[in-house]
Amino acid sequence: MMRYEGEEKLEDTSPCAGVRADLKMCLLKSDCCVKEKKTPRECINRHDGTVPEQCHVLRNTFFECKRSLLDNRQRFRGRKGY
Repeated sequence: MMRYEGEEKLEDTSPCAGVRADLKMCLLKSDCCVKEKKTPRECINRHDGTVPEQCHVLRNTFFECKRSLLDNRQRFRGRKGY
């Protein structure tokens, strides 16, 4: 989980909240949201270079983290991306 100015803590304490926050900030700082004024939901599905590869990696990490919540085997291994 990234820490921002002054080591602020997230209000959302749900599982995968840190990855979700990192993905949100990555998308909001991308050229797609800043220059083209599109929503993060519209931008995440684009592969035209306006969204950094790091955002796509964070999207996959968030997906794996959410999926690990449903997988009973992960109780022993821990959540992915945590």
